[in-house]
Amino acid sequence: MSPSDTASSATASGGPSLGALVRAAIRQGLLPGWAPVAGLLDVRGIRAAAAALREAFEEAGAAPGTTLHAFAVKAASLVPVVRLLAEEGLGAEVASPGELALARAAGVAPGRIVLDSPAKTAGELREALALGVAVNADSREELARLDGLLRGAAVPSRSSLGVRINPQVGGGSIDALSTATDTSKFGVALRDEGARAWLVRAFAERPWLTRLHAHVGSQGCPLELMAQGVRDAYELAEEINRTVGHRQVTTLDIGGGLPVNFASDDVTPTFRAYARLLADAAPGLFDGRYGLVTEFGRALLAKSGLVLARVEYTKTAGGRRIAVTHAGAQVAARTVFAPASWPLRVAAFDAQGRPRTGPPVDQDVAGPCCFAGDVVAVARPLPLLEPGDHVALLDTGAYYFSNHFAYNTLPRPGVYGYTFAKEAADGVRFATVRAPQTLGELVAESGGAHAADLTALG
Repeated sequence: MSPSDTASSATASGGPSLGALVRAAIRQGLLPGWAPVAGLLDVRGIRAAAAALREAFEEAGAAPGTTLHAFAVKAASLVPVVRLLAEEGLGAEVASPGELALARAAGVAPGRIVLDSPAKTAGELREALALGVAVNADSREELARLDGLLRGAAVPSRSSLGVRINPQVGGGSIDALSTATDTSKFGVALRDEGARAWLVRAFAERPWLTRLHAHVGSQGCPLELMAQGVRDAYELAEEINRTVGHRQVTTLDIGGGLPVNFASDDVTPTFRAYARLLADAAPGLFDGRYGLVTEFGRALLAKSGLVLARVEYTKTAGGRRIAVTHAGAQVAARTVFAPASWPLRVAAFDAQGRPRTGPPVDQDVAGPCCFAGDVVAVARPLPLLEPGDHVALLDTGAYYFSNHFAYNTLPRPGVYGYTFAKEAADGVRFATVRAPQTLGELVAESGGAHAADLTALG
């Protein structure tokens, strides 16, 4: 795809062009002088992705109402996003007290929340048990902690409780996102000596354990590897149920992690392809004996978001053009620090938001952070950028603008949802998801109220 094609391509929901969206954002003041970078989310695109997920599992054989699709809150830790997905029938997968608080603020019912974390405190577990939030114990030690919390309880917990296993099926192309390697920190290592027998015994001794959880990895993991991990969890559930003589394990939490195509507008792989692969790998998965839980994040949102930033300066160094923008490591940390694994498409627009045209010129697209590596694209062929222009980092709806890297005390950018509407100004209606962080808020966050406390110590 050429740069000009990228700038004029349709948005994730199949609406008007990206150029129309960028022009509307600029005209409606979403990038004022004091806030030169913003995140934009396609509301209809998100709804369509949620519908595609639901339909894919039902087409594969899951009976309606038997699958809880729990959105991985870490992918977009923004209350309005979680609420939007809850309206689409999704629950929430949380991995910290903060994420749990966000899910509750979004109105997600406790019974539709799943708590996963390798470092749950006793306090976190008590809260989850009191609320009725589902919990997947990540280790033998955590299971022992649950034993203690449940021992002598006057009223059994409403929480669905299970154990996370590491099927140890291997890693994908990105080590940091491969969670089922031999030495992964997550779950009970299924293939370690004696581990499988211990797991079967642990369930037999605890009738309240009714779930198994497995998550193989995320971006860079092939679908076949993910399906193998799910099959291993399914086969363990079958073994446990045969051993205890009844259906004790009633739910399989198969994680998320569907990779995203960052090379073009194409949505691939699809939820439908993955669900069909699961049905082939573990036919009993969809026969009605097990409830299912999924934990997708990136695949639901990535294609429905972009980061839009102003070009502040341009210069030449070593014969190569450099565009210094306001989108760098603070919004695109993964791309800056691991560019081979997280390359992003960049679209170029002029000061009014019109697609930049002209012959492509190799340019670096740099960010505002004060270190040399703060570059989101190196020698990228783009129409020549000038000060006052804008760049859009595409496919950034998940992780990029919701998990801020506060280097140089740069403020968190504003995030806005949008939908195309003929009756709206410029044909686009925007809603605030998160207001841009002010300098006053930055000072308060950085201890402004305690400015004199250190000097008072003597």
